[in-house]
Amino acid sequence: MPNIKSAKKRVLVTEKKNSQNKMIKSAIKTAIKKYNAAIVAGDADTAEKLLPETVSIIDSAVSKGILHKNNAANKKSALAKNLNALKAGAKNETPAPAVQEEVKEEPAPAAVEEAPKKTRAKKAKDAE
Repeated sequence: MPNIKSAKKRVLVTEKKNSQNKMIKSAIKTAIKKYNAAIVAGDADTAEKLLPETVSIIDSAVSKGILHKNNAANKKSALAKNLNALKAGAKNETPAPAVQEEVKEEPAPAAVEEAPKKTRAKKAKDAE
């Protein structure tokens, strides 16, 4: 625990900034999860609405120095790429007839007994 007044203040300020940074990082993760959920659900309209909001949150984190600009660029690029893939898949996708394929189950492999692993001490003993 610090004794000097300025050091005590730095501890308090650091804790406060740390909690603010955590809140912002959490907001980024939440926004990305919402966006990805819309992508997985195949809802291009919702994903298209969430993209600018998510990008805005990421950009604000960059301006506050929480994310590096290249990290943010990678995140935004991945988000846009997923949306474009979803749109391309929706346009090219034709409804296929529902055909259930039979899944062939393979028998479980027989239990193979492995020799116990040798430790350094046992290896040294065997080498003597």
